Amino acid sequence: MAGKDGYSGRSNTDDMTSQEISVNIPPTLDPVYSNMIQIAYKDDEFTFMFLHQLPQVNQARAKAIVSITPAHAKNLLSVLTKTVADYESKFGTIAPKEQPGPKNVTTLSGYS
Repeated sequence: MAGKDGYSGRSNTDDMTSQEISVNIPPTLDPVYSNMIQIAYKDDEFTFMFLHQLPQVNQARAKAIVSITPAHAKNLLSVLTKTVADYESKFGTIAPKEQPGPKNVTTLSGYS
């Protein structure tokens, strides 16, 4: 059941059991659009920098930076893999776009 200002849904924990949680989304929280991501990691965290790059401009603006534990990153991979498979079974295969220039994901390791 949804909270007063929130979203209610299933949350997958690290041991893949499910529990019902209520998420409070503040009314001032605006959604952001990202078409590029940088992923950095070190021994104790993964950091995702969500960026928005305008077409034909060699510049991107950071929209959000999110850091999570390696265990949560592994869980995210599992949940995202299942969600994309569910999406493709409903809407069809997602074809990767062929774009000239750099890819839309950059991975950095051992940052400080």
